[in-house]
Amino acid sequence: MPRRFSHSLPVLVACCGLTALYAGVHLTDYPLRVHIHTVSQHSHYMRGMLNFVDGEGRANLFENGEARGFDYSFRCGQRLMTSPGYETYPARWKKRGKELDMLRPIMGRPDAAGSCVLKVEMKDGAYFRHNGALEEEPVVMFKEWMAKHEYDPEHGRNEPVDPPATANPHQ
Repeated sequence: MPRRFSHSLPVLVACCGLTALYAGVHLTDYPLRVHIHTVSQHSHYMRGMLNFVDGEGRANLFENGEARGFDYSFRCGQRLMTSPGYETYPARWKKRGKELDMLRPIMGRPDAAGSCVLKVEMKDGAYFRHNGALEEEPVVMFKEWMAKHEYDPEHGRNEPVDPPATANPHQ
């Protein structure tokens, strides 16, 4: 019996770990996903220490199986980083259509996350990169691309299947 328990414990720990990305924060509380395309920010210091960072940018919000672009502004305790590749950050509405509460990792502390509130202005389309430029396309077209490449960050499918090597406008 003890032997059986010792084999079950790592599985139990691993399963419980899937519900929390960072210590004390449950991903189930952050069902939305944000892909940050651009960020322009300014760091403010007090007595040589980072006090806060403010800025603006453009991103996509993944909600209910589709992506919608938004412009945002923020004032947070840490710098924001653009999303590399297809990576997204967990988020939830603080004020629907106006403010998103987004989690992002804290540099140098892999087990910790910081929350940052983004003030958003939702767009009709979704943002994507094409030949290095950020462009906007109808949500329906982006959703078709997501379906074709089985890309759904809300449900753990964080990498598209068979994206075109160099002609992928959504990278």
